[in-house]
Order: sequence, then C-alpha cells, then structure tokens
Amino acid sequence: MAAPVKSVDKPPAECSPLNFTSFQKKSRSKSLSIPGTRPSVQNGQLLVSSGVTSLDYLLGGGLAVGTVLLIEEDRYDSFSRMIFKYFLAEGVVCRHELFVAAAQDDPDDILQELPAPILDDVAIHRPGEQPRMSCEPQDTLDAMKIAWRYQNLPKVQSALASSSRFGHYYDVSKTMEPEIRQAAKWHRFYHPEHPPLSSGTHSPKLESYSALLKSLRDVIQREGFDLTAPLPKSRNILRVGLHSLGSALWGDDLCCHDNPKNVHALTSFLYGLRALLRTSLSVAVVTVPSHLIQDRALMGSITRLCDNAIALESFKGSERETNPLYKDYHVLGRWDNLGTKRREKPPACTSGTSSELFGKSSPRPQGSGL
Repeated sequence: MAAPVKSVDKPPAECSPLNFTSFQKKSRSKSLSIPGTRPSVQNGQLLVSSGVTSLDYLLGGGLAVGTVLLIEEDRYDSFSRMIFKYFLAEGVVCRHELFVAAAQDDPDDILQELPAPILDDVAIHRPGEQPRMSCEPQDTLDAMKIAWRYQNLPKVQSALASSSRFGHYYDVSKTMEPEIRQAAKWHRFYHPEHPPLSSGTHSPKLESYSALLKSLRDVIQREGFDLTAPLPKSRNILRVGLHSLGSALWGDDLCCHDNPKNVHALTSFLYGLRALLRTSLSVAVVTVPSHLIQDRALMGSITRLCDNAIALESFKGSERETNPLYKDYHVLGRWDNLGTKRREKPPACTSGTSSELFGKSSPRPQGSGL
C-alpha cells in the first residue's frame, strides 16, 4: 500500500497570481480656489456671480471666467446701468480686482454709486471700535454670560469676510460705504483722458478701442491674470466692466448713421476682447445702446461675438407702462446663451427672467435681487 503523499504548502505567490483590480478611485481634478467663485456643476467651469442671484440662475449658475456678457441697454440706461453696478459691487465684496472703462461718466463716479451690500451674516468693522474688555460694567457682562469665552474678542468681523459666499444682495437705496469701496483694488480707463492720436492709417474710432484693449491687456499681464504666464500663488479674478460701447462718446458712429464709415470697429474690438479673456482669469460685462443701432444685422453680429446677451426693454414711456398685463413689472428682458435662438419669456413666469427681476412688487430698498 502506497504511503500517503504529504501536500507541500506553496507560498501564496505560487498558488495563484496576484489579484489586482483595474478599478481605481476617481479623484477630482484640483480646481482653482478663489474667493467668490465656484465650479459649475455641469462642466466644472469656474463661475463668478453677476451680483444678481436670479440672473445667476438664468445664466446656469453664474458667469463663467473667460467669457463676455453683453447687456443691450434699455432706452434710458437705467436698468442696464443697475446690473452693471451690481456686477462691480459683487467684485468689491468678493475682493476681486476691477477694470472699469467708460466714456460718459468718470469711473470714479461709477464706483461711488455702487449699491450697499446687505451682509446679514457679518457686520462692518470700523477702526474706531475697540474690543470688549472684561473691565466693562457688570450689567454688560451679564449679557455676555452665554458666550463668556468671546468677551475679549472684537465685537464684529470685517464685512469683506463674506467674500467666501457666492452671490450677495444689495440695497439700491444706499451706496456702498467708503471703507468697503476703498479696500478694493481697481483700474480705470476714462476715454476723455486718452485722446486719439492723429494718424492717417487709423481712424479715431479704431484708436479709441485699440487704446482700451491695450490698457486691459497691460493690466492682465502686469497683475498676474494671464494664464499663459506663470500664475502667482495668490490668484484672483479680474472683473471687467465696459460701459456703453458703440456710442458716439467713444468716437463711434454706429448710433449716428445708417451706414457708418467703420462698421467693423466694435466687432473687431469684441474679437480681441474675447481672445484676451479666454487666456486669463477675467470676466467681462459690456453694455451697448442697441436701441440706437439701426443696422439689426450688425447688432446680431455683435451679439454673436459674446457668450451671453441680455436685452432690456423698459416700459417707461411706452404703451406697456399702462397695460394691465405688465402692471407688476418695469422692464422686459430677452436673453441669448451661446448664440442660441433668442426667446422672449412672458413676465408672468417665475424662472428668473429679467421681467421678474424688476417687478414692482419686489421690495427695492431691501435689495431682493434687483
């Protein structure tokens, strides 16, 4: 009878091949962490708030960095100017840098008219306020019994600490306090301060836009917003606000003649602006007096050169002002997204259209949206 054969234990490596799996935990790509921004839930693009929360919803979460928002001004430039100020005010609160260009009003005056932010979570710390000390009267200390450990801390924090939030509300009945406004870093371009050079090859219209584009390019490269160059460790967003381009004050004749001499001046500038923003941590809002431009085909080309477009039609002075259908609204808005077909939504809808933003029923002084 054969003797039983003992089984020899083999090392685990000889018994079976190593059991590896090809599945790996998917890690999120590191996105830029800049105050006042957030990544889009749809495509991961970096978004900033326009300053109007309901407009952010309409735009798909906010304004994508590197894009241009076109605002077609209403007849009296009241509501378009309001959105323009909200965009700049949001940049001040979020500690973003600003680039403001205008031909009619001095950029200094525009910043002084910015609406006051409603900061319900934090208050404004003034230099004259002193921390609460334990040597105060007893009745004051009695009110601090619940939070006795905080009695030696400052009474309030800085208002700019809310820069981590995305989107704020503003009170249009008040202007922003100088302490907040002066803390912002901004750059200006006032067209009357940059007279056109006498040249036989370039018209004054092209020179005004060329000087503006050159000034913006210099700021982007000098302040570290250029993505083609090594970025600094502390990164920030540059908010570009260009007011009333295409008007006669810029030396342009789009609004003065049916057949302007240089019909491609503004479109050429928008080409250069969009190319400049695509490679920088910048976002722009441009307003154009579209109601003064007679050539609708040209206005269509201007619209298609921007990533998003909003057209505002004020009811003031029109038959819609007395129409019962529009009694709860001030302005009608139409918007385009990436060249999609323009569509007009009725003012009765509640999906965040411009008609809802400027409703008469909204409490203006409390700053709910606009």
